[in-house]
Amino acid sequence: MKHIGRIKVIPQLPDELKRLQELAYNLYFSWNPEARQLFRQIDPQLWKKVNHNPVKFLLEVQQRHLDEKANDPTYLALFKKVMVEFDQYMNQKDTWFATHYPEYKNKTIAYFSAEFGFHESLPIYAGGLGVLAGDHLKSASDLGLPLVGVSLYYFQTYFTQQVDAHGNQLALYIPHQPEELPMTLVKRKGQPLIIDVQVGPRVVKAQIWKVQVGRVAAFLLDTNIPENTPEDRMITARLYGGDQEMRISQEIVLGMGGVKALKAMGIRPEAWHMNEGHSVFLALERIRDYVKEEGLTFHEALEAVAANTIFTTHTPVPAGNDAFPLDIKDKYFRSYWQSVGIKRAEFMELGSQVQPEGYEIFNLTILSLKLSRFRNGVSQLHGKVSRRLWHDAWKDVPYEEVPIGAITNGVHAMTWTVRAMRELFDEYLTPRWRWEIDNPDFWRDVFEIPDEALWKAKMILKEKMLNHVRERMRAQFLRNKVGTLQVRRLEEMLKPEVLTIGFARRFATYKRATLIFRNPERLKKILNNPERPVQILFSGKAHPRDEGGQALIRTIYNYSMQDGFRGKIFFVEGYDMGLARDLISGVDVWLNNPRRPQEASGTSGQKVGFNAGINFSVLDGWWVEGYNGKNGWAFGDQEDYTSLDELDDLDANAIYDILENDVVPMYYDRDEQGIPRAWMQMMKHSVLSILPIFNTHRMVKDYIHQMYLPALNQGRKYRARHFKVAREIAHWRHRMEMNWSDVWIKSEDTTGDTPLLLKYNQTFRARARVHLGPQIKPEDVRVQVYLVPDGQDILDAEEFEVRDMKKKKQVAPNTYIYETVLHPSNSGDFQFTYRVVPFHKELPNPVELGLICWAE
Repeated sequence: MKHIGRIKVIPQLPDELKRLQELAYNLYFSWNPEARQLFRQIDPQLWKKVNHNPVKFLLEVQQRHLDEKANDPTYLALFKKVMVEFDQYMNQKDTWFATHYPEYKNKTIAYFSAEFGFHESLPIYAGGLGVLAGDHLKSASDLGLPLVGVSLYYFQTYFTQQVDAHGNQLALYIPHQPEELPMTLVKRKGQPLIIDVQVGPRVVKAQIWKVQVGRVAAFLLDTNIPENTPEDRMITARLYGGDQEMRISQEIVLGMGGVKALKAMGIRPEAWHMNEGHSVFLALERIRDYVKEEGLTFHEALEAVAANTIFTTHTPVPAGNDAFPLDIKDKYFRSYWQSVGIKRAEFMELGSQVQPEGYEIFNLTILSLKLSRFRNGVSQLHGKVSRRLWHDAWKDVPYEEVPIGAITNGVHAMTWTVRAMRELFDEYLTPRWRWEIDNPDFWRDVFEIPDEALWKAKMILKEKMLNHVRERMRAQFLRNKVGTLQVRRLEEMLKPEVLTIGFARRFATYKRATLIFRNPERLKKILNNPERPVQILFSGKAHPRDEGGQALIRTIYNYSMQDGFRGKIFFVEGYDMGLARDLISGVDVWLNNPRRPQEASGTSGQKVGFNAGINFSVLDGWWVEGYNGKNGWAFGDQEDYTSLDELDDLDANAIYDILENDVVPMYYDRDEQGIPRAWMQMMKHSVLSILPIFNTHRMVKDYIHQMYLPALNQGRKYRARHFKVAREIAHWRHRMEMNWSDVWIKSEDTTGDTPLLLKYNQTFRARARVHLGPQIKPEDVRVQVYLVPDGQDILDAEEFEVRDMKKKKQVAPNTYIYETVLHPSNSGDFQFTYRVVPFHKELPNPVELGLICWAE
């Protein structure tokens, strides 16, 4: 029979449940399990089908299910409890930030990121960078920080991953309907608010979606509107998709369009945070605004903009940083440099990087460093690596003085501490733990949790994880027609009593996902020990253009189908935040083996620690700071290898040795109650050493103290009295750069090759002759003694002392004698030299200009 027509009936929320709509549009639900339970309890199967998306759920749920719950006293009691807590959270006035910094509570900070990972229901993230950004906003909400996020709405998302019967990754781009997602369209007078963005030679229009994240908001720009050409509608189609022209178009819409969007909505940030270099064009747009609206020159505007701009770099290798050929910059930015009154060469110099082959590119990380005054890597080791990686931007400055600091990443505790662990903490630590997340002293009580209770909670989480893995593997096997026998065997293959190792992350080649297969026969023996078996779960996506990463997935999948590995090795497709929650909470051990020092931070292992899992990792990224010898296992800090192949052998053998001698024996060393007591101690040490330190509450507070408050203050100072300080700094910088070649410094009392012999606490007088030239005055500089341990190169010294010298007299035109009394802080052999650095009292960093004149 033929259908005559179709009818779609939209369910209506009963009055008793009206506020489910409000909850569905606030990502507060993403870190509150009881809020998610309100939707799940109505229809568990539908909740799973819509991938935990409450907005889509409410559009598809059966009316009868809603009506049933509206008359269910137990459900209504939970509903009331959740909404009371939600209202208390949203209306709280005495937040941490408002209490500690009331004078700043209305000073908005803008946080730009190419991706945000809030929850699997809003799939606009690719991996760790986006999840970190999402966690950053969640902690900003919890702490009461007045912050707004800015990104793009990718209507085809990143991609949905499937793995075929040969282990090939399939990238599926599934369009999402924005009306079915937890976000709302920003409107003005009832119509969508539309902004114009100049993208090269054309004007692109974008609408704006608002995502409510607890008490803060994120705004997503969207070019997929009828006013644009078909090509321009695709700018915001895919995260990290397309060619270089698509990439630069996305970054222009994100950065320049993001500034315009905030301005159109009446939001006036006083500090601006660029999470990676993708959004750096926001600084160029702000400069243009100051040139056009305030009458500043380009360089005056640059100083005013950089004064309150923060840049966080996440990439420890040169190849991972965005860069473009000069012809693309010509095409997309010619009108820009004309609009701000500078020449092409001046513009290109802002991001210029000469490659070893001799050609020049435009590097967005270099541009970001030059357009910001507050900069950081994302772990202490990464900060050190970044100072060396970007040393060319400050060529004369010693590596450890390069102005790039470090704030170690964390994760949002309430998102990544799963329900069973929350309930355990509630029972034995009291619910107060939720307000003591970053208080290490409080968490010492984790040792009061009975081993039996912690082990039971872990087994519950492990079974939940294995059920999730079975579901995904079953769907994958059935789709790939691998055989009903393999499907039936899933039940007997994945056992909760077996030591389970997890490896799940972005499949980039430097993460070495296949390292553990370096010696397949040795690994087989470890996995198949009949008394102490081991199983390993792998998951993660490779970028669709990363053939090397996809080859790793294929290799692991093929191993998983071989005798000796079948039933012990599993590759789980479709990695997303939902699967991640179950893996990080359910595994016993989390394996991490990147090639040091290429892991800037890494955060998945932190999430494991929050749920009493144990890390087994190369000493890279955050684990350098996190590992203490009692909370997991570490390897991979060798420096004396001759090739990468040798390094891989060393690290693979370390993995096997530690598994055979430490991990497996400890896990299976049980008492008469079947509990591994030594393992339980390590689980508790893992929680104690990781949860109160590597969380985003601590991290965001670090940003507040080290970056946001100084940037707010400096920005205000630079803008005051019609940008008086910004103008002064710009002209002073120009004078220093034009005349610095006139400066020289010589020692007046060198000891030569004969060391000066001092007793500890004895001092000596150091004298230097300094010539500054006619355009530089003594008040423009600091003259200093630079002291390093003997044998260390001046630029490469990790330990050093700097002492300012005082001007004693003028001995010739523009020439002066400087002196100081030097008092070494320790005994030992030292070498010293003299140097001159530019000085301005409003300069945020004494080596900001990168100009240092060292003694001849």
